[in-house]
Amino acid sequence: MTDAAPAIPADLSFEDALQRLETIVSRLESGQAPLEESIALYEEGARLKAHCEARLKAAQLRVEKIVVGPDGQAKGVEAASFE
Repeated sequence: MTDAAPAIPADLSFEDALQRLETIVSRLESGQAPLEESIALYEEGARLKAHCEARLKAAQLRVEKIVVGPDGQAKGVEAASFE
């Protein structure tokens, strides 16, 4: 078994997490990583994916949608709905 993997820092930016995830995917797709390393990379990738999803969800809650009236002019904002 692999040692306990370090946690993803809560303040890791979405962009940095995504870049690391892309590096992991490239390494796994190359097929060059030994089995134990592949497992550790996969586990780290799963944690990074969850981190990215949480960061996106937080961003979605902050986004506002511009409401456009029938005349095509912006008439205000309301909370965005992403469902």
